[in-house]
Formats: sequence, structure tokens, C-alpha cells
Amino acid sequence: MERQTIAARRLMLIAHDSVRFRLELNENPYGPLPSVHRALTEALASANRYPEFLPHRLPQLIASRIGFPPEQIVVGAGATGVILHILQAFVTSMGYAGEGSGATGVVLAGPTFDGYPLLTETVGGRPVIVPLLPGGSQDLAAMAASVDDRTGVVVVCNPHNPTGTRLHQHELTEFLDLIDTRIVVILDEAYIEFAPSDQRIDTAALLATYPNVVVVRTFSKAFGLAGLRVGYAVAAPQLAARIAHWQVPYGINNLAEIAVHACYAAEAELNERIRAITGERDRLSAALRRFGYDVPDSSANHVFLPLRDIGHARRVTDAFDRAEIRVKSYPTGMRITVGDTAANDAVITSLAGVGG
Repeated sequence: MERQTIAARRLMLIAHDSVRFRLELNENPYGPLPSVHRALTEALASANRYPEFLPHRLPQLIASRIGFPPEQIVVGAGATGVILHILQAFVTSMGYAGEGSGATGVVLAGPTFDGYPLLTETVGGRPVIVPLLPGGSQDLAAMAASVDDRTGVVVVCNPHNPTGTRLHQHELTEFLDLIDTRIVVILDEAYIEFAPSDQRIDTAALLATYPNVVVVRTFSKAFGLAGLRVGYAVAAPQLAARIAHWQVPYGINNLAEIAVHACYAAEAELNERIRAITGERDRLSAALRRFGYDVPDSSANHVFLPLRDIGHARRVTDAFDRAEIRVKSYPTGMRITVGDTAANDAVITSLAGVGG
């Protein structure tokens, strides 16, 4: 039985690697920036050395860049690692019997990043999933109505994963006015670099007004460092200290710190790459709309492809399989990561004969 299991895993890995276009994980389609690559190559010579026991230099680096004091920055193994620490800090376990007292509930829109319900259950909490609105936006009114005395955390994604839709500042502040300040609100900004700068939430003003908000960001998407696992949270000092309590010793590697420093030093290169990705995103979205798909306006590095029914989904899936394209599927549609020009051309060609 064990041999069969190992063989099955090997076959899965082979099948995974044989896919020509991997557009399911919202990865940056390009490698690290050239200057970042050089910095990482040079740093490998010191890979025998431990990183800091608990991270101090990286929070200071990020703080100096984004204009917050270091005591408001908490770093972790990607946004996922930071989210886990937030849930560990503010969600109470339901216990083995599935019953518990305290803040066990996590309210979030669905579908969303798969990590949220998974990590909520990992810490013993209870996901409370509120369906998206028909256009792919988060139903903030319904989310606020779902908050009760058992809620510990509320999750708002901006831009949203998987639809790429974006919130306006007034929408978010009106929502936060409805949430008790004892409840932590995660504002997930994993894709914020792909949104125009004049359309982003003013997080400094937000945190000054709402001390229960925790902003989460990552270097996995726009910065192209998904494999190095580095993300961070910005929060009021007392919340940040409580989250940091869950950090794992030696949990942030030296390469991640060096890569972040190099990314910050390569701002012009980074902005050029972001423009290339958002340009391809808009080109892909326009092509899919010409085919009849009601694609939401995306402010992220992915587009959402709504599907009418099971038959339609099967035809699209078959078209992608023939072209060796892998995307992320949901009950109502598919999320397509924006790849390089060749990958996006393959998507467009595949869907040309299917129609929306």
C-alpha cells in the first residue's frame, strides 16, 4: 500500500510538471528581477549561517519603506504564515467536541483564498462564508450581518481573490463602522501593487481610525518571491505584539531579507514588470469579453472567467486540457493567472472556439 501511495504521488508530480502553462497559483510569470537574482546568488555563500532568532532587521526595513514604525510590522512565512499567526492570536479553538466559548468564528467572503477556511480550521475556528455578489464583489452588508458575539476575525480582500474586484475607501470605512472594535478585521492586500496607486486604500488613515484593522501584504505576487515565503502585517502596536508572539524562531530566512532589500532598491525595474503584467491582464480581459464572457474588472494579476453551467464548464476545461493550461476552478467559474504573452495567447486561442 505504501509503495502504491508513493507511486501515485510520483505520477501526480510528473503530471503537474508536464503542464505547459501553470496559471492556477497567481504566481508572477517572471523570475526574480536581475538585480535581485544577483543579490540572492551572492548570498548563497552564507547559507550555512542561521538567520536572526526572531526577526528584527526585516520589520525595520519594511517599516522604513512604507512609513510605519517597526513596532507595527510583523513578518512571517508569506502572507499565509502571517495569517496563521493572526488566527492563532485572535481565534479561540472550538475543541474536540466542536463546541467552544469565545471568539471561534471567522467571517469571510466565498469563494476566496483557500488558505482562510483551511487555516481557520487548523486553529480550531469556524469559517463563516458569505457568498459574493453576482458581479464578483464582496457582499459587505451580508458580511457585517454575519458577525455575532462568537466572531473573532473578519476577512476583507482588496483586490479580491479570485475575482480581482476592488473596494473603494468609503465602502470599506462604512463597513468598518459596523464592526465592533473588539473584532479584528484582516485587510488582505496581497495584490495591491497591481491596482493603480490612486485607487488604493489609504492604509495609514485607516489604521489611525480603526485600531482593530490588520493589513496583510506579501512579496509573493508582484515582487516574484513566492518561493522565499515572506509576507508581513501592519497593525496597531498592541495587536502587532500579540501576533508576533506566535512567530517561530529562525522562521524568516536570510535570503528573504536580502531579496526584499534588493527589490526595494530595484523600484524602477519592479514598476516596469508590474506594468507588463497589468497590460497583459487588460489584454486578456478584453479578449474574453469579446468572446462573450462577463469578466469582472480586475485590479489583480488574474482574471475571473464566469461559467454558465456544468456543460459550459466542461467545454472550457476540455479546451484548456488540450492546450495544457492549468487554472483554478470554482463552482461558478475559473480564475486565470495572467502569464507571459505566450501563456495569455494560449488562453485566448483555447477559448476562441468555446464562447461565453
